[in-house]
Amino acid sequence: MSTFGKIFRVTTFGESHCKGVGAIVDGVPPGLALTENDIQPQLSRRRPGQSKLTTPRDEKDRVTVMSGTEFGVTLGTPIGLTVPNLDQRPHDYSETDVYPRPSHADYTYLQKYGLKASSGGGRASARETIGRVAAGAIAEKYLKEAFGVEIVAFTSSVGKVAMPFVTDLQENDVVKPEFYDFLNTIDRETVDADITRCPHAETSEAIKEVITQKSAEQDSIGGTVTCVIRRCPVGLGEPCFDKLEAILAHAMLSIPATKGFEFGSGFSGTTMAGHQHNDPFVRKEDGTFGTTTNYSGGVQGGISNGENIYFRVAFKPAATISRDQETTSYDGVWGTLAARGRHDPCVVPRAVPIVESMAALVIMDLAMQQEARRGAIARLPSIDIHHSLLGQPPK
Repeated sequence: MSTFGKIFRVTTFGESHCKGVGAIVDGVPPGLALTENDIQPQLSRRRPGQSKLTTPRDEKDRVTVMSGTEFGVTLGTPIGLTVPNLDQRPHDYSETDVYPRPSHADYTYLQKYGLKASSGGGRASARETIGRVAAGAIAEKYLKEAFGVEIVAFTSSVGKVAMPFVTDLQENDVVKPEFYDFLNTIDRETVDADITRCPHAETSEAIKEVITQKSAEQDSIGGTVTCVIRRCPVGLGEPCFDKLEAILAHAMLSIPATKGFEFGSGFSGTTMAGHQHNDPFVRKEDGTFGTTTNYSGGVQGGISNGENIYFRVAFKPAATISRDQETTSYDGVWGTLAARGRHDPCVVPRAVPIVESMAALVIMDLAMQQEARRGAIARLPSIDIHHSLLGQPPK
């Protein structure tokens, strides 16, 4: 459906070429200072037309807060967010009435609903993610102020070009130390310093060459986005079916063009022995309890343990390409589809804020679920459960 979350609930609306898109955000705590200026930066990072590496569709994506705030403060009531579609070209899609575009949702939407949007991808278009990003910005602000949470994503690969110590985590069955250091320090300013959003100069230059080449060939290319969540509260995640990594996977794979999700050590961890992969616990210098390594990706038993949460999302090549494609029409006649729609030769750089926003929605909803549990516990008489389990008298 079009709603994500249980307590912090986000419902997105709008199609690629309708009058506008947006979201209804329910469950926002009252008393949070919030204006359009808090939301716009992430939308501006997501918008099209940012550079020569992205689609030329010219949308400013200016957000308007329609409800749920007064004098710049949230009321606790549903927040309505809208963004107009200004640069519409529905005539670019007249051929889709005849041909289902290869690897698009034209055919599947038609089979599911009996009709489809006549232009663009409708709800399958990446413009649907505007509502997610706007809602994610609200979640991020609360998480930052309430818990100090930081979420940073970046381009880690495009095609066969990849950041060496991010996409190839292991060396002699041990995670490279520079990977952990990198996750501790990477920030959005560094990520946005280059149009590829890859914070590794050598890799970024190679990525530019790949994307430029595919654009010249009227083609597209895929890649991966890596994301880290720092200072996530301990105890988030709802076993058994709503484990933290499971909800993250759900959220990430709901983003258009995603084809894979890898959490923590991911597939590389399958080559390690158990004694190598286990994360020993230790009392750290600052007095906190944590682990010496982090193959678990900050989650154990589906519950956050306080370490950095990290994961990687795979994006396929954009299905809309500028070259003619041979395919079959709806009436079964083989022919040629001339695609005129505008598109990104690589969606990965613009997907970075979308990944961050979906991560924020996950952590926000799970944090509110855990806060509700803690509030309920706080109303009960205090019981020293720990010493009871150890067979010791309560203190």
